[in-house]
Amino acid sequence: MNLFEKIFNYQLLSRLEDSGTFMVTAHERSWLKTMLQHPAAAEAFTPETLLKLQSILEQDPVMDTPEHLIEKVRSREKQVYHPLLRPLRRLIMNRQGVMLSYEIKGGRVQENQVGLPYKLEYSMVKREWYLLWAHNRHQAFMRTKLEKITAAEPAGMSAARAESLLSLISETLEARKSEAVIEVVPEYNRELSRILYALSSFEKDVEYDAERDMYTVTVCLMADEQEYLLSKLRFLGKRVKVVQGDYLQKRMLEAATKSLGRYGVTPAEAEASPAAVCD
Repeated sequence: MNLFEKIFNYQLLSRLEDSGTFMVTAHERSWLKTMLQHPAAAEAFTPETLLKLQSILEQDPVMDTPEHLIEKVRSREKQVYHPLLRPLRRLIMNRQGVMLSYEIKGGRVQENQVGLPYKLEYSMVKREWYLLWAHNRHQAFMRTKLEKITAAEPAGMSAARAESLLSLISETLEARKSEAVIEVVPEYNRELSRILYALSSFEKDVEYDAERDMYTVTVCLMADEQEYLLSKLRFLGKRVKVVQGDYLQKRMLEAATKSLGRYGVTPAEAEASPAAVCD
């Protein structure tokens, strides 16, 4: 490709981007057509949108996954899409109030509770959708499973009240946040993409120290996400080291000590013979 072609392509792509248009590859179109065959697609899209997508992708092939993928002993699949996702997302975008009825412990139902929806969250551990919202009357931050919500309707709320509840939510979340600093052992720098993929569910910043040839990952997480982060750190093994985060360091030390003790190896022996420790 010569210089003039590169300039022309850059200008073309820039104009498409400015107009809100983006390029889609044949592989992405094939993947989308395959995903539209999932039963949840009928709930994720309106009938008009689903029909339009199917007609646009009519000439594209579906992905031939059975030839390349074998699925064994998977866990029970829960609902990947919930009917309330679309209406709640609209309320969140418009900063509009909501009236909820939801089930609580003991099977009792709280009816017609007015609040401000803030965020829809999917738990990778429990495989469930949650609604984060602020209760208007109690001025409390709430986290409710979507499967427990029996009804959700728009509710009137002034802009000033909505801003007040948003500030309450922001302050509550900020108070619950914590940070963990994780170093990538330089020997495994070539596996950085794998390490970052394992931490992809978390908010994070990555820094590189050229003098030490060291990548440092600062992970921002909520208190109830620490166990999930621990599972990822155990999966990564000796590729990473927690250098900040007392709770995480303590739990990792406990897990490593118990593992060594199970095989009759002391920490000193493991340090002298790294091969004794499973990668």
